[in-house]
Amino acid sequence: MLGTATKPNFVACLWLALAVAFLLAQMLHRSVSTAYFPRTLHCLFEDVIRYGKTKSGWEGQRFAWMSRCDVPKRWFSHFYVVSVFWNGFLLIVLIQTLFFGHNIPAWLTTLVKLLSGESHDQVMGGELSGFLVLALLWLHSLRRLAECILVSVFSDGVIHLLHYCFGLLFYILLGITVLCQVPLHRKSVSAEDVLRQTRWHHILGILIYIWASVHQHRCHEILANLRKTKSGEVVNMGHKVPYGDWFDRVSCPHYFAELLIYIAMAVIFGIWNFTWGMVVMYVLCNQSLAAVLCHEFYLRTFDKYPKQRRAFIPFVF
Repeated sequence: MLGTATKPNFVACLWLALAVAFLLAQMLHRSVSTAYFPRTLHCLFEDVIRYGKTKSGWEGQRFAWMSRCDVPKRWFSHFYVVSVFWNGFLLIVLIQTLFFGHNIPAWLTTLVKLLSGESHDQVMGGELSGFLVLALLWLHSLRRLAECILVSVFSDGVIHLLHYCFGLLFYILLGITVLCQVPLHRKSVSAEDVLRQTRWHHILGILIYIWASVHQHRCHEILANLRKTKSGEVVNMGHKVPYGDWFDRVSCPHYFAELLIYIAMAVIFGIWNFTWGMVVMYVLCNQSLAAVLCHEFYLRTFDKYPKQRRAFIPFVF
């Protein structure tokens, strides 16, 4: 069995709304100019969706007061700090609830019911899927935090304060969304019972997750090495054209790998999970917008930028 389809619920509709919002943002970015849109609103819109190097070359169009909402791009690491602690906490709660029969905290039960209604009770046999996805989400956040600290070389780039706050909330909502897919009110189960739930899509999802994570790490190393010597010394904060691994096909392979990681989690859930499908849709729309902005930056900055590269998805987009 490939997984039980879940019914639409509030949290699924929320992810769908966010996906539509980012899709509309990309459409507006591509089609709207100051000729048809008040300059102040247009600049504010572009200022919110851009971050890091994508603000370069566009800063001259910003109003001076907009810089008051800037925070350092290196604060990206805060997203993963929050995720490691929050989703680590949820993982511990899930383990205690599923395997040791502990009651889930009342406030967390209320939150899950508020967001999911009764749909989480409909995902029968969802213990293993929920545990795997939450564990992989935690590992993903831990790896990204380690990369931010040990690998990445952040310039003086900035992100908008709204973007920063949204990023913090994203990982909080993500963990809650996983819990919404697990039958938390069933009696505790043994490890043997959970292992009996293993299906081919669990194995396939884990393999896709590992494959995408390895390539994402390689791409982050390639980007960081553009600013380092072979000995690891940081020598510049400028931007160069990256080459190697998936960079030979797309401008933002690390964003493409991020999408694959969430697709892998969808596979673990059994593909037909509506709620996680909306999460994947959101990641697709969010990362594609970021990729388009980065691709435009590369084309604008480097005259001999490889023409065969797509922005986000190899051979497609």
